[in-house]
Amino acid sequence: MVHDDSMERIREEGRTFRLLVDEIGRAIVGQEYMVERLLVGLLTGGHVLIEGVPGLAKTLAANTLARAVNARFQRIQFTPDLLPADLVGTMVYDPKTSDFFTRKGPIFTHLLLADEINRAPAKVQSALLEAMQEKQVTIGTGTHRLEDPFLVLATQNPIEQEGTYALPEAQVDRFMLKLRITYPSREEERRIMDRWAGVDAVEIRPVADLDAIRRARETMRSIRIDENLKEYMVDIVHATRDPKAYGLDLKDFIAYGASPRATLYLNTGSRALAFLDGRDYVTADDVKEICPDILRHRIIVTYEAEAKEVTSEEILRRILDRLEVP
Repeated sequence: MVHDDSMERIREEGRTFRLLVDEIGRAIVGQEYMVERLLVGLLTGGHVLIEGVPGLAKTLAANTLARAVNARFQRIQFTPDLLPADLVGTMVYDPKTSDFFTRKGPIFTHLLLADEINRAPAKVQSALLEAMQEKQVTIGTGTHRLEDPFLVLATQNPIEQEGTYALPEAQVDRFMLKLRITYPSREEERRIMDRWAGVDAVEIRPVADLDAIRRARETMRSIRIDENLKEYMVDIVHATRDPKAYGLDLKDFIAYGASPRATLYLNTGSRALAFLDGRDYVTADDVKEICPDILRHRIIVTYEAEAKEVTSEEILRRILDRLEVP
């Protein structure tokens, strides 16, 4: 009976998310992969790093998602002269009262789009790091809680490196997912042209609310993961640290393997995929599907790997091919 109740809840709440996908699809042609992963981030509370050339609807997708769930949205263009105060806020002196008051920055929102995140210096990144990890920020001597939900969607351009800063590994690890977005297909590009040429912006209606997101997060906890699948997740992550133990000759290519966050995110990410598919159980396919997005930025390759053009994706592919699927 408990199983039937959880299935019914998952189906009922899943309908809301299918409506959400349809509504976002009114504004965005194609990019189903990006939209689904943004929903995974929203469902799990995991931050998302999106890598792709300009013009692939990254900003539009984030803004559309926020409108569709009736959430507050802020976009910050990261630049080399950005200051932490521009992000989190600052203490302002009021001459009338001879006192200071807190002026909160744009980070006090539900969905924060950090556009071209790798253009801001380290002091800004450290301010963002506290917000991403602790869901709070420090302004002056006071600590302020952020909104619930709070989600950072960050973008970076893989081509243009001039005037950019490499993101600290500690911060990259805070992103649950790293997405690689590619160009639309020829058919999708034609549909984009027909939809947007000389047309006013599509009006997006809220089809869900933040309470629905919170309920879905609670419901996802009832999604079952077989013990063998949990072992499989741990094996995938451990194979990035000690490939030899799994019969893989990769030690010359991996400088550092994935952190324990990878295991936690594989668990919650695969649950989110099962939820979006209307199931109350996780399959091995869920784990394999979400795996590249969770691990591609957590496997640090060696100089030798770079010289031989062996990417983290290639390393992960070899690991998945080697490990036995339960």
